[in-house]
Amino acid sequence: MKFYLGVAFILAGGLAGLAFAAQPAPAPQDTAALGRATYAKANCVGCHKWHGGGGGGYGGSALSLRKTDLDREQIIQTVTCGRPGTGMPYFMRGIYDEDAADHPCYGFTRKDVAGDNHVAEANVFLRPNEIEAVADYVLANVKGHGEPNLAECVAFFGDASRVCEIYKPPSSHAMPTPSTVN
Repeated sequence: MKFYLGVAFILAGGLAGLAFAAQPAPAPQDTAALGRATYAKANCVGCHKWHGGGGGGYGGSALSLRKTDLDREQIIQTVTCGRPGTGMPYFMRGIYDEDAADHPCYGFTRKDVAGDNHVAEANVFLRPNEIEAVADYVLANVKGHGEPNLAECVAFFGDASRVCEIYKPPSSHAMPTPSTVN
């Protein structure tokens, strides 16, 4: 009986693995949605703001992602590893562990990221595909886009958010004045 159960578990695991491997790559709109959702989930908005313009935040004075010169690989490395000596945290679990393969983040281990080289640990860790999606989101929707506008705000928050009110043109309805009221 144990033999048959073992075979059943092996077959079920193999079939589940095949089903997982057979999943199609996410459509571009799904990747954009994952990037936007991960940007919010990771609280990038706390320092870089929803629009990526940066400025003051509780993490310090974040750089503008709208004006960044970083390319995709550099954004991925920055999100994965953080930036030593700044408020930019790392989002990849275990990346500074002693046994991390080849110490991919600046060649540092946990003991190296103390003092002046301190790298904050993020409050939430991300998977590699989420980090890539954030990088792709920044490149497609933030980097090089100038000042934030109504369309970008609505794309980020949706139609129902009052956050975007500041980007709407002033109303043409004039307020009544004492001279226009009978």
